[in-house]
Amino acid sequence: MTRWSDNLPERLLMGPGPSPVPAAVRLAMARPMLGHLDPAFLAIMDGVVENLRWVFGTHNRLALPLSGTGSAGMEAAVANWVEPGQHILVVAAGLFGQRLADAAARQGGAVDVLEVPWGTALDPGQLEDRLAHTQVPYHVVALVMAETSTGVLQPMEGLSDMVHRHGALFLVDAVTAIGGMPVDVDRRELDVVYAGTQKCLAVPPGLAPFTASERALDVLRRRQTPVPSWYLDLSMLERYWGGERFYHHTAPVSMIYALAEGLSLVRSEGLEARFARHRQASEALAAGLEALGLSLVVDPSVRLYSLTTVYIPDGVEDAAVRGRLLNDFHVEIGGGLGPFKGRVWRIGTMGEGARLEPIARVLSGLESVLQRQGGVGAAVAAWHPA
Repeated sequence: MTRWSDNLPERLLMGPGPSPVPAAVRLAMARPMLGHLDPAFLAIMDGVVENLRWVFGTHNRLALPLSGTGSAGMEAAVANWVEPGQHILVVAAGLFGQRLADAAARQGGAVDVLEVPWGTALDPGQLEDRLAHTQVPYHVVALVMAETSTGVLQPMEGLSDMVHRHGALFLVDAVTAIGGMPVDVDRRELDVVYAGTQKCLAVPPGLAPFTASERALDVLRRRQTPVPSWYLDLSMLERYWGGERFYHHTAPVSMIYALAEGLSLVRSEGLEARFARHRQASEALAAGLEALGLSLVVDPSVRLYSLTTVYIPDGVEDAAVRGRLLNDFHVEIGGGLGPFKGRVWRIGTMGEGARLEPIARVLSGLESVLQRQGGVGAAVAAWHPA
């Protein structure tokens, strides 16, 4: 009898996520099952928490992986720090900023949205103007640091000072940033930060790294209403992940193994080396795409290291190209979302995908499908400059 796994194809995942998973991480998930309160597993949890603090760039007491994907991190952030009627400002520079606004509204927040054109970064002066002229002070200001729908890396310097000066908490989506570029939670004084495992950390989807400052936890303790989500109530979850080990839910043990191994690989490489590799990969991919005569969406000054958006040439059918790459070359890239649907491709350079060989495979496939030449050579030259 044919088993479900017999015909699974091997794909090179070079889209917006999930990213390629190293063999060591996959093998970690096959380790013997332990109970979620077993002392041996609790020791693994301690190591995961310490490594998450290191990757986030924080000494926050609360740092843990939530059981759920990055979207669970978003839900937890708004469920814990948005109460009904509170005024929230969301900077929406793409689809995931819009989702953040939607999630806050579903928690009963009075949500204002600061719209930023897709493919561009926030002008800090616009944020200052909105904060200074609001009739009701904002309780939370939220934005996406690394916008996966557009390929823009939001410049973060000075934003927390601005937000705190106006009395608000600063809530940040770092899903496509963590492990590929500095998040610097403490240095940037970010209050609530959530992320995902399936991008630059090169771990399967299923956990949401999360951290919150003491300022944020003090606000959480002073809530006027209970956190509406029992499953994502941080006041209970921190008791399981902290020293008390109070039972809350059955942790996804095998996924914690995977994250422990993934973080161990990040430790071995070193953060600065890993960040430099992601930047190098982004520059090599950009050089290769431009050598093929393709136009990139985002200005290099705010281009995301881990994801590049490129305009689809006139007369080229989006789905047909991506279909041929997948079926003929076993390479996956992403299509556009929202106003970018049918207009751009999204190509990831995340984790194990941020290396020359996978970038060359993407470019080689595009050369064949588009019948253009020079992309691979340009990427190699950018990776190994003379």
